[in-house]
Amino acid sequence: MSKKNSCTTPVKEERGLSFSNIDENWKLAIDPENIFWSALPRNNGDFMLPQKMIELYKKEIKHLDKEMHNFRFNEPLNCVYIDPTDRCNANCPYCYIPSKIRTQGTQMTWEQLDLALSKIAAHFKGKKKKPVIVYHAAEPLLAKDILFKSIKKYHRKMLFGIQTNSLLLEKEDVEFIKKYRVGIGISLDAATAADNNRSRVSRDGGGNYKKAVQALDWFKGYEGLNVICTVTKLNVEKLSQLVKFLHKKGVPLVLLNPVRLTQKRADKIKADDAEYAKHLIKAVNTAMDLTKKTGRQIVVGNFANVLLAIISPTARRMMCDISPCGGGRTFLTVTADGAMVPCGEFIGFKEFSGGNIFKTSIEKAMNSKPFKEIRSRVVEKIDECDICDFRHICGSPCPAEMHARGDMYKKAVFCDFYKEVIQYAFKMIAEDNLKYLLRDDALEQMEYEYQY
Repeated sequence: MSKKNSCTTPVKEERGLSFSNIDENWKLAIDPENIFWSALPRNNGDFMLPQKMIELYKKEIKHLDKEMHNFRFNEPLNCVYIDPTDRCNANCPYCYIPSKIRTQGTQMTWEQLDLALSKIAAHFKGKKKKPVIVYHAAEPLLAKDILFKSIKKYHRKMLFGIQTNSLLLEKEDVEFIKKYRVGIGISLDAATAADNNRSRVSRDGGGNYKKAVQALDWFKGYEGLNVICTVTKLNVEKLSQLVKFLHKKGVPLVLLNPVRLTQKRADKIKADDAEYAKHLIKAVNTAMDLTKKTGRQIVVGNFANVLLAIISPTARRMMCDISPCGGGRTFLTVTADGAMVPCGEFIGFKEFSGGNIFKTSIEKAMNSKPFKEIRSRVVEKIDECDICDFRHICGSPCPAEMHARGDMYKKAVFCDFYKEVIQYAFKMIAEDNLKYLLRDDALEQMEYEYQY
């Protein structure tokens, strides 16, 4: 075994368990390679593990190594993001899509969308699980007619989701989405119009607050609803306020995601890592308190994914925080002109196109040089990440973000934030708070593979 004081000052070591402090009450033993871990009270001596724990570790190590390897390298494609239009009726200051594309870009015809979906259906024919299709990118409801037509035609073969600023959402659209059990993500950055509309700016100079809140009312009680908040220095101090507001609106899940720095303009509004970690943790505690008091859950989705990465690594749903990331591996993006890129963050980087779905196949894109390049970015090749205890919990995202900053093989911009949040996740697990922080259905689907 090896010993070190903190994961934040990593030292090269032989394979084995690493030790660090979680907080003043708890300490952590972890194998970073397969996320075998144990949280121990700090008053039980100088990192002494019970003999039975050591025996359990030795018994499970090969199995866990294999499971982690398969999760990292053998998970199949399961989701396709489709951008039916390049255009947007908003002008958010941090958008990862270049401004020229959002104003002058192309839009799919029905024939093109139908062709793309038919190719996706063919690729997944005979598979046990239906592929997930998410209409995303700029503003998909600008192509509302062909989107809804496609859902009608393919809903028996695919599961659909839509991410929208809701500016074009109407009551009859909501009924259609509910009828076909389409997942719906509403973009909202703050609990008040004044705060939200600073970042969620519409083309007419206003914002999306009024329409987004109207959408939340229309979808109240709908299981497929979630809210995506992009965290910047404009709203970082008000994340708890947003959680309280969304809980009142009956929203079951909110994602408090960091702004991606793929476009340089986003640097100006990036939140400080320490501030972001502090206010995200405060928001998580707010969500937990509301769940305890009311019996009605609201889950902070990106924090829940960190918890899953610890207690059930292969059950996590968001694949940005594993190495290699899910881009060009478990998901890909089809742009409005048919280009297949590993992830929407690569829109604007033509060198990462794996082909065009109107002309070639998904299989060819998956085997293309650009997709292989993204899959080859692993934490073992990134300085500091290669020896960090949390390397397979964080995954050092995002390759597109780091490519835009000049070197895909540098550690994550939000490194300090991730470390702080992961340590807090271990604390929440040690204090037996999982039942308040994960969705009920997630817990119900889990069984203990091993425990001490």
